[in-house]
Amino acid sequence: MSRRSQPLSAMTLQFLGAAGTVTGSKFLLSLGQRHLLVDAGLFQGEKDWRQRNWEDFPLDPSRIGDVLLTHAHADHSTYLPRLVREGFTGSVWLTEGTAKLAAIVLRDGAKLQEQQADDANRGGWTKHRPAEPLYTRQDAERAIALFRTVEYGSLVDLGDGIAATWTRAGHILGSASINVWAGESEVLVSGDLGRHDHPLLKPRVVPEGARFVLCESTYGDREHPEPEGEEHEGFAAAIRRTIDRGGQVVVPAFAIDRTEIVLRALTQMFASGRIPDVPVFVDSPMGLAALEVYSTTHLDELREGVTVADFRGLPKLKALRSSTESAQLDHFRKPCIIVSSSGMAEGGRVLHHLARLLPSERNTVVLTGYQAVGTRGRQLEDGRPQVKIHGHYVPVRAEVVRDREFSVHADASDLIDWLAALNPRPTQIFVVHGEPEVASVFARRIRRELKIDAVVARHGEVVSLAPRPASVDPHDEELDFESIVATGHTD
Repeated sequence: MSRRSQPLSAMTLQFLGAAGTVTGSKFLLSLGQRHLLVDAGLFQGEKDWRQRNWEDFPLDPSRIGDVLLTHAHADHSTYLPRLVREGFTGSVWLTEGTAKLAAIVLRDGAKLQEQQADDANRGGWTKHRPAEPLYTRQDAERAIALFRTVEYGSLVDLGDGIAATWTRAGHILGSASINVWAGESEVLVSGDLGRHDHPLLKPRVVPEGARFVLCESTYGDREHPEPEGEEHEGFAAAIRRTIDRGGQVVVPAFAIDRTEIVLRALTQMFASGRIPDVPVFVDSPMGLAALEVYSTTHLDELREGVTVADFRGLPKLKALRSSTESAQLDHFRKPCIIVSSSGMAEGGRVLHHLARLLPSERNTVVLTGYQAVGTRGRQLEDGRPQVKIHGHYVPVRAEVVRDREFSVHADASDLIDWLAALNPRPTQIFVVHGEPEVASVFARRIRRELKIDAVVARHGEVVSLAPRPASVDPHDEELDFESIVATGHTD
C-alpha cells in the first residue's frame, strides 16, 4: 500500500502517559473513528502517578483498534492486560524480540499484581477491603494472544490509509522507534533510545524523519560519565570492600537487558582478577527467562564479537528459580553477590533481600540504573535513613553505591545526534519521558542547537498532526499588507 494515501482527516495525538513523568508511556493517535495506542505502560514511582493506573482509561478500550509497542519494559507494555480487562480486543503490533520479552514481562507483572494484593490482604497494610490486583494472569494471557509480530523496516498496513514501520532503537532486545503515516499526517515516536554503543546488542538505526517527533528525554539534562580507569571500577571496589568485611552485595537489576549487562560486567571483573571468586545468585524468574531469550533465540541481535559466555561465564553462577530456593538464601551467611529484580526496588524478590540486608553495615546495595522519583531505589540513592518494605520501615545501614556506567539510555548528546540525523527534518518535537525539569532543559537544548521548535508534552494534552500552514513573512513583498489593501485582496 501507499503510506501517503489520503486520510479521512488529520490525525490527533493525545499524551496519556510519559508526559510530566518518565513512566506510563501511552500515546493515543486518532483518525476519525480509528484509534491507535503507541505503547501501553504502567506508571511507576510517585503515588500520585501510580494511582492513575487505576483510573478509567479516557477512551473506551473496546474502541482502540491497535496497540503499537516500542519495547517490552514495564513502563511501556504492562498496562496491556488492564486494557484487555476493560474491553480491548484489537491487535498488538511489535517486533519478535519484543514479543518474546513482553510475554515474560506481562506474565510476571500479573503474578506480582496478584501476589501484592494477597500479601496486602494477609498483612493488613491495605486500606482497600479487600485489595484487588490491577489485572490477573488470565488477563495477561489474553493480551499475549493478541500479539502480531513485525520485522524491522517492514511497512505494516493498519487499514484506513494508516501505515507504520519499526526501526531498531538499540535500547533492549527488540526495541524500536515507530513511524506512523496517515496521508499527510506523520509522526515518529522514539521509544527509549539506546546509546551509540550498547555493550551487548547491535547499534540503533536512524529511522526516516517525520514532521512531528516524540523524543524521550530520560537523560536529557546530562551526559553519561566516561569510565575513569577500568570499566565499573566503583562497582568492583564496592564488591571487594563488602567481601572483606564478610558482607553480601545485592544488585537490584531490571530483569530485561540489565541482568545480562550486569552479569557481563561481573564476568569481566572476575576474569581480570578485580573481584574474588564468590557465589553469584540470579534470583529473578523474569530475569532468568529473559536471559534464556538473549542466550538462545535471538543471537542475531547481539553485536559482533559478543558471545553467550560473555554474560554466562562466571564459575559460581547459580540460578534461583523457585521461591523455596530464594527463601533458602536467607540462611546463606557467606559473602556473595545477589542479582535480583526489580531495578527500582518496587517489587519482586529483591524486596525480600533488601529487608534482610539493609540493616547491616557489612552489606552493600549497588544501584545499576535510572531510579524514578518516588521509588525505593530513588530513596536509597537519595540517602534515606529508612525505606518501607511490606508495611514495615527498614533501617538503611548498608552501604549504597550508584554505578552510572550501566545505563543503556541515550544521554543528552546521543539524543541530539539522533534528532539531527533525521531526514526529512522535523518541524515540531514533543519532549516526553522525562522528569519536568529535565524535559525542559532538553527542549531548550533542541531549540538552541538544532533550531527546531520543541515543546514539553503535558499529560492529557491533545494536539493536531495536520501539516502546519506556511508561516507568513511580514517583509515578503508579495504578501505585504499595504500591497494587499491596494489590490483589494482583503478577504
